[in-house]
Amino acid sequence: MDEAAVNRALTRIAHEIVERNKGGENLILVGIKTRGVPLTIRLQKKIKEIESVEVPVGELDITLYRDDLKVVTADTEPELKSTKIDMDIAGKTLILIDDVLYTGRTVRAAMDAVMDIGRASQIQLGVLIDRGHRELPIRADYVGKNIPTSNEEMIVVQLAEVDGHDEVGIFEKIK
Repeated sequence: MDEAAVNRALTRIAHEIVERNKGGENLILVGIKTRGVPLTIRLQKKIKEIESVEVPVGELDITLYRDDLKVVTADTEPELKSTKIDMDIAGKTLILIDDVLYTGRTVRAAMDAVMDIGRASQIQLGVLIDRGHRELPIRADYVGKNIPTSNEEMIVVQLAEVDGHDEVGIFEKIK
């Protein structure tokens, strides 16, 4: 995907969010760090263009909720980024946003983190790329593009806010 394709996918997701939720009221968009955050901000802007409503946004660091963290020692502590959800999520529809949906483990960790913050009335999931290979029974409500892959391949998402340009590529893993 090039910059234009990423933009079109996000525009479509924004329209789907508005349609499914009957507008932009009562929504909160929460980006999963790192690349979910700029995608969330872009979706917020697109929803504002569509509905003239500024949907609140938050940032979620799932590091401590991951099930693949090994025993932590003083020299191998995970790098913590900040979680920033400054609004009450109770009774709101919270939409988690991430760049790639793969095994589902990141989303499971994100849901655990959200539930420690509060009780949203509903949690939905939006992703730029769904590459398949789920290990958990998780599916996205909003998908920019389905890209079937093998386990020997990887998806690399680059966004202007983090990487200087927008691009999604598929590559063979180095063995």
